Amino acid sequence: MFGIHDLTLFIISGLLLNIMPGPDNLLIMSRSATQGWRAGSAAALGIGTGTMVHVLAAALGLSAVLSTSAAAFTVVKWVGTAYIVYMGIGMLRSKLRGEDEDRDVVARAAQPLAWRKIYFQGFLTNVLNPKVALFFLAFVPQFIHADAGSKPLAFIILGTIFNFNGMLYCHGLALFTAFASTRLKIKPLVSLWLNRTMGGLFLALGARLALSEQN
Repeated sequence: MFGIHDLTLFIISGLLLNIMPGPDNLLIMSRSATQGWRAGSAAALGIGTGTMVHVLAAALGLSAVLSTSAAAFTVVKWVGTAYIVYMGIGMLRSKLRGEDEDRDVVARAAQPLAWRKIYFQGFLTNVLNPKVALFFLAFVPQFIHADAGSKPLAFIILGTIFNFNGMLYCHGLALFTAFASTRLKIKPLVSLWLNRTMGGLFLALGARLALSEQN
């Protein structure tokens, strides 16, 4: 149907790929652990929006520019790297509310971030990663028949299925992380250092993206 084949294999492969660690998963986990599952879900929704941008761009052929133009790939890569590093630095600089005024008060929560900002964090983290665009160009066409009547339509359908399954996983990850954080009764000071640790991981991911090559 729609020129799509091996749909079951596509779904299983997509779920396995979503489980792989990356900046998206780290963002969801850090926000869920420090601000609850709603914050993690806000990040997941932003990530899902960014994924759909990549899907539509690939279906329209825009992502092909990244795979053929070294200059375009480099520009997007460095913008994405800069944003991920910016987020990492922000997490590393996080502090307890009132820390400067009273360092003995460690029972105060780490400064929360508005859900709208968390949503845009997820969106920009995903949409500014050129590797995501190249992934869709390399992965999705393998499940489209060469004689498909409308390859862009088949691409969009598969991309939507991939994103829907990914959202199920991401929201599940947000719920699990928030639940585990509550059960473990993570104290504000521990939450603060967890946020800073995630910031360090974001810096590492930014460095990895900066060193990535166009394939």
